Amino acid sequence: MISDRMAEILRALQTSDWSDVAGGVAETLGVDGIAISAGSRPGASEVLWSSGAGARAFEDLQLTVGQGPGPDCLAGGTAVRVPDLGLTPAGRWPALLRETPALSVRAVFCFALRVGAITLGVLTLVRDAPGRLTPEQDGDAGVLAGLLTRRFLDLGDAWTPSAGRPGLSAPGLSAPGMPGPALPAPALHQAVLHQATGMVSVQLAVPLAEALLRLRAYAYGNDRPLTDVARDVVARRLRMVPDPSPGQSPGTRTEPSPDPNPPSPAADED
Repeated sequence: MISDRMAEILRALQTSDWSDVAGGVAETLGVDGIAISAGSRPGASEVLWSSGAGARAFEDLQLTVGQGPGPDCLAGGTAVRVPDLGLTPAGRWPALLRETPALSVRAVFCFALRVGAITLGVLTLVRDAPGRLTPEQDGDAGVLAGLLTRRFLDLGDAWTPSAGRPGLSAPGLSAPGMPGPALPAPALHQAVLHQATGMVSVQLAVPLAEALLRLRAYAYGNDRPLTDVARDVVARRLRMVPDPSPGQSPGTRTEPSPDPNPPSPAADED
């Protein structure tokens, strides 16, 4: 059973763009921000849309540290509800919880976009004050997640990012002649992250997974959003260099294979 207000929103989504009703969704669910992501596994998801500074900052933080309720929801395919981040055991998401006091977000609710055994993405709701969703709000969120899941199934491969094809570039994630809610295509900053990961993989001669870990470590260690670091790498304002070889002392310049832009001692920023 869903609320009358959510029923109205779902009807509106048959003909309206998502951005036209997002404010009503947040009000109905009693939250301050919403994020929608698509992906088959943690670390390989794409943020399709977010509203509110808190939601965007929280998504960026999860992406940077590689942990949190969103990745857990994507991995497990079940809802993850955190009514008070301040009461969450420190060992659950240690890197995430060390940083959340600097954000406005105090409660997070993640709902899997799931069909059968396959999880297609996550609907994330954030709130600036601690507290649980009411049973009605929780039910409404589940119904909304189901609608978004069906929308992804309708679109099929049209929204799926892949190498050399980061996804639809149109303002709305929709196809001609297809009714239903339009969702923005994967955010440009996600494509930049993929590009930066590939560049670091070449610079360090490491697999892509390790290159992403290196980017995350640099972002976390320098208290910067991962996407900002990725932009600097792509723009060649920042370059990662290999770790010192056994015969070198820390900080010794390491020359990789011939490169028109010689590396700096560790990671240089202009």
